[in-house]
Order: sequence, then structure tokens, then C-alpha cells
Amino acid sequence: MLQPLSPPDISSSLAPTSISPAEPLGLLAKGVGAWNQWRSQEAGSTLVGHRGSRIDLREAPLKKANLREINLSAADCCMADLRETDLRYANLREALLYTANLSYAQLGYANLNGADLREVSLHDASLQAATLNSAVLTNADLTRSVLREAQFRQADLRQASLNQADACMVQFSEADLAWADLSNTTLYTADLSRCNLASATLNGADLREANFAMATLQDALMHDVNLSAAICSAANMIGVALHGANLTIANFSLTNLCMANLSRACLEGTTLIGANLIGANLHQAKLIRTNFENADLREAILRKADLQGANLRFADLKMANLSETNLRGANLTGADLSQANVWQANLKDACLIDAVMPDGNLYSP
Repeated sequence: MLQPLSPPDISSSLAPTSISPAEPLGLLAKGVGAWNQWRSQEAGSTLVGHRGSRIDLREAPLKKANLREINLSAADCCMADLRETDLRYANLREALLYTANLSYAQLGYANLNGADLREVSLHDASLQAATLNSAVLTNADLTRSVLREAQFRQADLRQASLNQADACMVQFSEADLAWADLSNTTLYTADLSRCNLASATLNGADLREANFAMATLQDALMHDVNLSAAICSAANMIGVALHGANLTIANFSLTNLCMANLSRACLEGTTLIGANLIGANLHQAKLIRTNFENADLREAILRKADLQGANLRFADLKMANLSETNLRGANLTGADLSQANVWQANLKDACLIDAVMPDGNLYSP
């Protein structure tokens, strides 16, 4: 009976009684069938390389190989065919996987910290609870992948595709996702704080309760996203496109939304205390009970918006377009409406104490 291995080496330190030191790599060269048969016989073994050595699996044909729990730390797997491979719990820390094909692979709980995954194919792969902190995934394809609870802290995902991926509860804090495609991605409760999402595409994404605190989303495309109950405080959202988005009860306090497109968006109960909305487009937006206290809305377009019961205390509305806007019951205490367009605006029951009216004079009942 074979004795437990402690632990064997994929390159030269494997020492079961009937297998030569070089046999594991030799078996890989003979094909996946022979390798998988050996792995089934050596169930529970962990394969490692010599300290300081680099395992060479460049361009290796490893489709459907059983590499579960394998240690390929710092291995050269560039251009390897790892489709449908079982790499669950594998150690791929700092491995070179440039342009490797890992589509449909199983990488649950794998360690890919610091790995080179540039232009890698991971579409339809499972990376649930995997760690990819500081990994490089520029131009990587993660379309339809399962990323639940995975960690991408400080990872480089510039121009990567996460289209339709399941990224619920993923940790992306401080990751670079500039120009990335996250359209129709599920990011429920994901942590994207301090991330760079400049010019990223998130159209149709599920961002409920996601954390974007202090993130950069300048010029991002976010049409029809669901950001309900999300945290976007102190974020840079200059020029962001949020047409038709659901932003109910989200927190945008101190967020820079200058020139943002929020037309027809729903911001019911949303907090925008101290937010910068200079020149923002809120045409026909639903802003019932929205909190704009101390917000900067100079030259903002609020035409036909519904601001019933909204809090606009001390808001700056100079030159804002409020024509045909519903401000019934809104609190405009101390607000500045200098040169604002209030043609046919509904101000019934609105509080205008100490407000500066369009003609520059204080409100007089």
C-alpha cells in the first residue's frame, strides 16, 4: 500500500514507491487521460515544484485535466489549454497564464494572487471564492463567469469583459476597471470602493446595495442599472450616463455628478446631501422625497421632474431649468433660485422661507 505523500512534487520530488521522480510531468506529456488516471490513484496528493524552480507548462494541452489542489505557484502556463480543467483549491499564485484558455474551468477557492492573466479566456468559468488580489487581468474574458465571493483587491482589470458575470459579494476594492465591460453583470452587494471605473460600461447591471464609495466612475455608461440602496458617497461620477436608472434610497452624499445624465431616472428617497449636480440632466426624473440639502444644482435640467416632498434646503439652483416641475410640498428653505426657470412649476405647499427667488429677491409671502 502506498504511504501518504508529504507532499509530492510535480517536477522532480515525487517519490511514491512505483513512480519515478519525473513521471508526473511525463504523464502530462502523454496526455490528460494518463494524467487523470494517475491522479485518481494518487487521490489526495498535492503536487509541488522545487523551491526556486519554475514549472514549464507553456502551451500544454491540459483540457479536462484533474489539477485539483495542485501547486503551480509561479508556473509558466502561458498559452496552455486548460479548458474544463478542475483547478479547485489550486495554488496558482504568481503563475504566468498569459493568453491561456481557462474557459469552463473550475477554479473555486483557487489562489491566483498576483497571477499574470492578461488576455486569458475565463468565459463561463467558475471562480467562486477564488482570490485574485493584485492579479493582472487586462483584456481578460470573464463573460458569464461565476465570481461570487471572489477577491480582486487591487487587481488590474482594465478593458476586461465581465459581461453577464455573477459577481455577487465580490471584493473589488481599489481595483482598476477602467474601460471594462460589466454590462448586465450581477454585482449585488459587491465592494467597488475606491475602484477606477472610468469609461466602464455597466448598462443593465444589478448594483443593488453595492459599495462605490470614493470610486471613480467618470464618463461610465450606466443606463438602466439598478443602484437601489447602493453607497456612492464621495464618488467621482462626472459625466456618468444613468438614463432610466433605479437609484432609490441610494446614498450619493458629496458625490460629483457634474454634467451627469439622470434623465428619467428614479431617485425616490435618494440622499444627495452636498452633491455636485452642476449642469446635470434630471429631465423627467422621479425625485419624490429626494434629499438635495446643500446640493449644487446650478444650471441643472429639472424640467418636468417630480420633486414632491423633496428636501432642497439651502440648495443652489441658480439658472436651473425647473419649468413644469412638480415641487409640491418641497422644502426650499434658504434655496437660491436666482435666474431659475420656474415657468408653470407647481410650488403648492412648498416651503420658501428665506429662499432667493428667480428675480433675485427674498421670498415674500
